[in-house]
Amino acid sequence: MGQQEKVSTSLAGAISEGISASLAAVDAELDRRYPGDPGTRQPVHTVYVPGNVFDAGTIRSWGDQALAALDEHAPDAASFAAVLGLSDDLADDVYGRVRAKLEREPIEDLRVDFEDGYAGGGGAEEDADAARAARLISEAYEKGTAAPYMGIRMKCMEAAVRDRGIRTTDVFLTGLLENGGLPDGLVLTLPKVTYPEQVTAFVRLLEAFEKAHGLDAGRLGFEIQIETSQAILGSDGTAAVARMIGAAEGRATGLHYGTFDYSACLGVSAAYQASDHPAADHAKAIMQVAAAGTGVRVSDGSTNVLPVGSTEHVHEAWRLHYGLTRRALARAYYQGWDMHPGHIPTRYAAVFAFYREGFEAAAKRLSAYANHAGGDVMDEPATAKALSSYLLRGIDCGALDTAEVDALTGMNRAALDRFAAPRRGDLTASAE
Repeated sequence: MGQQEKVSTSLAGAISEGISASLAAVDAELDRRYPGDPGTRQPVHTVYVPGNVFDAGTIRSWGDQALAALDEHAPDAASFAAVLGLSDDLADDVYGRVRAKLEREPIEDLRVDFEDGYAGGGGAEEDADAARAARLISEAYEKGTAAPYMGIRMKCMEAAVRDRGIRTTDVFLTGLLENGGLPDGLVLTLPKVTYPEQVTAFVRLLEAFEKAHGLDAGRLGFEIQIETSQAILGSDGTAAVARMIGAAEGRATGLHYGTFDYSACLGVSAAYQASDHPAADHAKAIMQVAAAGTGVRVSDGSTNVLPVGSTEHVHEAWRLHYGLTRRALARAYYQGWDMHPGHIPTRYAAVFAFYREGFEAAAKRLSAYANHAGGDVMDEPATAKALSSYLLRGIDCGALDTAEVDALTGMNRAALDRFAAPRRGDLTASAE
């Protein structure tokens, strides 16, 4: 051993203690506002079904319609790959996984819609539809036929529809409790939020419901839909969406971009209203930065070009949807909306291709980092976090198998979780 180096300091320990004391409030604020990703599964899409249409067979029906679209317009891997431009080495795997997903779990997240998509009347009719949605969702979870995530989109908190939205929320939640309790996958979506005070008002509503039924405080969370320009840039020039996350008091779970309402709000003509319009990119970039580190997930919007009619038109719509989904994934928008059963095959094809294309490289980079093996890329802890999150998302949606990830990384699920969600200031997770 060499000579031990002499270590000298100039500052008393009280200096460090004083600095820590001065930053105690900041430390607490960081923990409160930026807890990091919750580490739970994020669905790859949300499907909206009108409250007057939703029934016990909706999920299976969407899967069957999606499979029928494949049978008619792309009956084998080669034809599907030709439409979407999938490489030969991915074609069979992606096509097989898409069909298996449509048979096993066609919808990952379903929202029974009582807002724009709802064609039922108000009053007693909407009460009945909300109560029926609660009963059917409860029965689906009990039977094991539910989507992983399910819930409702109520009307917004603007004056004209506020009372109706509050009542529908109450009827739905009360119905869930009467039919077995609140499911773990429950999701509520608050649309057309313009001011943070509307978010606060919804928090007060959920608090009142929790107290009325003796539920744990904070049991009910919700997504915020960003569909107005004022949600992005407030009248005072600040990013209102960032204030909305704070106004949710820890209950916000997601920010969902509303392609068509937001575009119309900015005066974008109907022919150009799309999720890749510059106005959409600006809004989503603001949402993404506002949500980063808060544990609130960001979702892209949808396309209204439906894959129906002739095979030529279906293929054109599939290519559009596939391209928009791949574009969103590259920009770290891991969720979007699907408006028609024919969109589901290309949603899963895009998601599966995204993860399978990068799987081997990501797994090897993470393994090299974890084992200090070096390589041709010098990764940092933050990149290891991104790599493990990528692999976990692939596993959760069915693009990757746990066994193949384990084989290439040498890590079990728990080890991947530690890399993906380290404690603040601790980026030294290691594999087991």
